[in-house]
Amino acid sequence: MSLMVSMVRRAFRSAARGAGLPGLFFFAAFAGGAGAQSVIELDRIVAVVNDDVIVESELASRARTIKAQLRQAGTPLPPEEVLEQQVLERLVLERLQIQIAEVNGIRVEDETLNQAVQAVARQNNLTLAEFRDILERDGFDFARFREDMRNEILIARVQQRQVEHRISVTDRDIDNYLETRKQQGGGESEYLLQHILIAVPEAASSEEIAMARAKAEDVVAKLREDADFAELAVAVSDGQQALEGGNLGWISSANLPTVFADEVRKLKMGEITDPVRSTSGFHIVKAADIRGDAGRHVVSQTKARHILIRPNELTTTEEAKVRLEQLRLRIENGEDFGDLARAHSDDRGSALQGGDLGWINPGGTVPRFEAVMNGLAPGEVSEPFETRFGWHIMQVLERREFDDTEQARRAKAAEVLRKRKKDEELQNWLRQIRDEAYVELRLEVR
Repeated sequence: MSLMVSMVRRAFRSAARGAGLPGLFFFAAFAGGAGAQSVIELDRIVAVVNDDVIVESELASRARTIKAQLRQAGTPLPPEEVLEQQVLERLVLERLQIQIAEVNGIRVEDETLNQAVQAVARQNNLTLAEFRDILERDGFDFARFREDMRNEILIARVQQRQVEHRISVTDRDIDNYLETRKQQGGGESEYLLQHILIAVPEAASSEEIAMARAKAEDVVAKLREDADFAELAVAVSDGQQALEGGNLGWISSANLPTVFADEVRKLKMGEITDPVRSTSGFHIVKAADIRGDAGRHVVSQTKARHILIRPNELTTTEEAKVRLEQLRLRIENGEDFGDLARAHSDDRGSALQGGDLGWINPGGTVPRFEAVMNGLAPGEVSEPFETRFGWHIMQVLERREFDDTEQARRAKAAEVLRKRKKDEELQNWLRQIRDEAYVELRLEVR
């Protein structure tokens, strides 16, 4: 954020709401003797959001980024004023969520931000210095990029706190979901979807609903006359992916949002749904592509047992390691691993079972433990090794190829249901905070 924009925010934050602020702000800089002054135009306010403002430079910067993304994706650009309205609405929602973060004391530490920026550079096979040079060569301010990254992380944390805690998936939810899919044939088709949402307010009147329906029907008519879906999505959609051309990506049949799942399953490639009503508004969905993806799920499982010694006030790390070396020697001399685990292991849950951890799936334990386990032959006992839980010795008992299709199906169902509920809850929450906020858009004064 530029110094001048920061000055505008600080100077006018307390007066922004309902104070009839002008479209332009100026800062008087005094130099020399009395009466010598110059007036510098700072930035135009394009929106008032509660007690904060969004200024023209922010809108222009974000619009430039969105345009670059749309061009890269091959999406036709809508008229400039339409794109600005969409970008401004997204900035308003972001600002509202950042305000909620401030009220609730949610912060993003510099260390977290630095790691995130470095991760972006690594993903592009660049050093941080190279990444910064490329950004600035293309006209993007690196400091602003960092602040945008900080805000993205901040917003994710706000959404997690405000939305995810409301979501629960029960065994009954999973059973009902799987039964419904079974009745529908249980197909594993995947759909490449594009989406347009024509939103209605939370407590919409019948007139508002009728207007939204008419707008949605007009959009469908244009699409069926070969209008470009992505271009229309950027221009008219109120969905979260509007500025990505409404692209939802590949979604399996199991993962389709409930509100339009049945309608999408009826589509052939390239077809478009009629407007589908939900509490959020009217949805229009296109199946840009369809593909099949079926098969069973087989994993390599390992049955293992271990003995854990946790360092504490009485046992140093070195002493824990030495104790396990002694126990390993006793096992090699013929003592029973299970008996020693019951007598000595600090993992009381498995100790009662002779250290038995049962069948372990790939990724089912911490990486260091899994790496040691994968390096052992059946019957072999490891050297002592350390994880974040303490010091271990481990014995692999056997391995097998296991068809866990049913367990995987239930796990996937739980994941699908959680994502579906989160998406629906997030859309409702965003609409709620937007409706409850004081927002004044000022693009028309330009």
